[in-house]
Amino acid sequence: MKYQNIREEELKNKVGADWFGQFDTTEIIGNIDFAVFPKHPSLPGRVALLWAEAKTGNFDVATMFVQLILTIGKARTFDKTLPPAFLGAFDFKKIAFVPYNHVQDLFYENDFNWNVAPSNHESREFLLIKNRIEATLSENTYAFDFQKDEKELQIFIENNVAQASGAGKIKIDKNNFIPIYLRWLETVKPIIDVNWDQLKKINIFDNDFYLADLFVDDRDTQKTEDDISIRDNLFVVFQNQGYKIAKENIKQIFDATISIKSKDAYQQFWKRYKRPPLKEFQDYIIERRDLLVSQDIRERKGAFFTPRIWVELSQKYLTDYLGENWQDDYYVWDCAAGTGNLLAGLTNKYNIYASTLDQADVNVMHERIEQGANLLASHAFQFDFLNDDFTKLPQSLQNIINDEQKRKKLVIYINPPYAEAASMSTVTRKGVNKTDVAVTTKVYQKYKSTIGISGRELYAQFFARIYAEIPDSVLAEFSKLKILQAPNFLNFRNYFQAKLEVAFVVPANTFDNVKGKFPIGFFIWNMGIKEPFSELESDIYDSKGDFIGNKMFINTPIGRSINDWLITTRNRNNEFNIGFLSAKGSDFQNVNFIFIINEKNKLPHPRGTWITDKNIIEVSIYLSVRHCIKATWLNDRDQFLYPNDGWQTDLEFQNDCLAFTLFDNSNNITANEGINHWIPFTEREVNAKEKFASNFVTQFIGGKLKTTPNAHATLFGNEAALVHGNEPLRFSTEAQAVFDAGRELWKHYHAQKDVDANASLYDIRAHFQGRNDQGRMNAKGIDPQYKVLIGDLRETLNALADKIKPKIYAYGFLKQ
Repeated sequence: MKYQNIREEELKNKVGADWFGQFDTTEIIGNIDFAVFPKHPSLPGRVALLWAEAKTGNFDVATMFVQLILTIGKARTFDKTLPPAFLGAFDFKKIAFVPYNHVQDLFYENDFNWNVAPSNHESREFLLIKNRIEATLSENTYAFDFQKDEKELQIFIENNVAQASGAGKIKIDKNNFIPIYLRWLETVKPIIDVNWDQLKKINIFDNDFYLADLFVDDRDTQKTEDDISIRDNLFVVFQNQGYKIAKENIKQIFDATISIKSKDAYQQFWKRYKRPPLKEFQDYIIERRDLLVSQDIRERKGAFFTPRIWVELSQKYLTDYLGENWQDDYYVWDCAAGTGNLLAGLTNKYNIYASTLDQADVNVMHERIEQGANLLASHAFQFDFLNDDFTKLPQSLQNIINDEQKRKKLVIYINPPYAEAASMSTVTRKGVNKTDVAVTTKVYQKYKSTIGISGRELYAQFFARIYAEIPDSVLAEFSKLKILQAPNFLNFRNYFQAKLEVAFVVPANTFDNVKGKFPIGFFIWNMGIKEPFSELESDIYDSKGDFIGNKMFINTPIGRSINDWLITTRNRNNEFNIGFLSAKGSDFQNVNFIFIINEKNKLPHPRGTWITDKNIIEVSIYLSVRHCIKATWLNDRDQFLYPNDGWQTDLEFQNDCLAFTLFDNSNNITANEGINHWIPFTEREVNAKEKFASNFVTQFIGGKLKTTPNAHATLFGNEAALVHGNEPLRFSTEAQAVFDAGRELWKHYHAQKDVDANASLYDIRAHFQGRNDQGRMNAKGIDPQYKVLIGDLRETLNALADKIKPKIYAYGFLKQ
């Protein structure tokens, strides 16, 4: 075979040199393995000719193309750079090409989950894509053997790849209209010949020009004749190779044609995109013009647009709680209204108020009022709730707030912004804290000493001011569940003493601009009743709006989390370290930060505890409790708690947890970074070729490590339960099955040539699975026997986890 037994990087280099020498193959496009460009580095707007997947080994063509499609779709690479004419896939033996336009429709599937690992060939999404494209590939793929079809391949590259000029224009949809706008700001806005400050005074903004550009056809003709709703919602139109103000009341002030300073630059930008947007997304894009702001403003606003399905459901809950006539009996103020979508469906416009930070959003609401929206223009106004004084409010609203009886009939109905100072990227040292997002407001300065660190989140600031300055009203709000459960919100919960009457939770990713799998709740608080939150049973709805059950949410008392319990396992007499447990956070969302490594200095954060010969059982319990129950969107914010005493005398539970910890993927001990004290077998059991550097685990299990009662055991009042050295540990049937499966895996490893006798489970996995170009361990190995053995180990480990789960609740680590 032409390229057999070489690594992937070498394969890509050789294919680039042997077949694409006349092109540039050095540029890297996201996570795509291989890209081919024309050899004109100074050419502006250079478009790739080929994106390709590269594989060592011998793969079927469809599998390689599916992995490439998932890689592109997950990163939405086609939104960031113009796609090529061809997609390709090659391994050591063959190369194949398919025209991009034959598969591009896959990337615009609305109901497909792209957030999967492209390299996982067993995932549901991988198989779905494979089924979808196999027929297309069989009809449109050009495949060549590097050796047998050498001449034909050269001709194909010369006549097709070399002559290609791109895949055509990018279709505009709900997912990419914002990224395109951000590029438009950099390229097109500077060449529009207008005084932007002058336009702002008449409430015309750059996003109005962008929308005018979007809704033209390929001949730059404004697309308004066919759709009255689009025409009526455009403040600016594209006309005669320039722009005109579309609104009659503004045209009287500003009726000049606005020209474009560089027609060539304008055309170069828009030739990449197919205009107008896809028909099914046009109304959505018009409606969501509020999202068309620069990235720094988007982060500061932090707004999550409320989907219509949850607007309707929240109003049903309000009706159930306040009564059928509540809209006549109560006043409603949305003080974070955006463009007012949360208020759609309310009927009594004389009792409704809507305020928002941005004047542009007020303009949209006023336009809607002109078109029949059920609001009074005088009740839709600009107001910065986190900075402005209430004296800036309309007098009628001030009268309600200042009247004790009327205030009891005021419903603050909001989906506030969720921007905060820190994100996951700051936790993992990949970003910087956005401190100025949340800590520069007057409300933060006023209440920070009372609500503590929770004040770094904007929605907590909204609630703090509402609670203090609009007392006895009703707060009906959408927010994350931190307000109920998060340890960082303990000060807030001590301050916010309102009765939580009713709630429902839904998946957060059903909201626009929300990534991640966690719940967002709708809560109705009676602020006229002073009552600390302790617990509440909430309704649950799935992403389609179907009721799927109930869930209890519980306030975690200070000092009673599982991490508080873990602290008690530290600093025992005459102990020696065998590893370090990373232990960040006490809820499910931090599960990826719960793992064992050799040394503390490898962590991106300092939280955790040393594992020693004295606390290995408690650490094993901790790790097992955190990993046996899988994280879901619904339990994402659930807190692990300080346990009751039941676990102390349940030796089978303790030993089950030890077995789980020894064989779970969260145990990342490696012999490459020090002595591996975690080998669960003797040398004879696994036919090791050398003596192990440490037999700690087998000696501990065998009762050969003599220990004495310690201060911790006395603290819990049960010395015998924590003395694991007087007799061998006894394991349950499920734990023994895990050891049996693990033993076969270790034996298979030690039967290989040139292996490290002291290898850990992590090392064994790395040996068989290998690593990618970024140094990350691959998802699976190619050794057939290893696949069987690791599968058996995972199956027995899952059965052991199922056995442990009920005791997690029985011993109070979690509450149901």
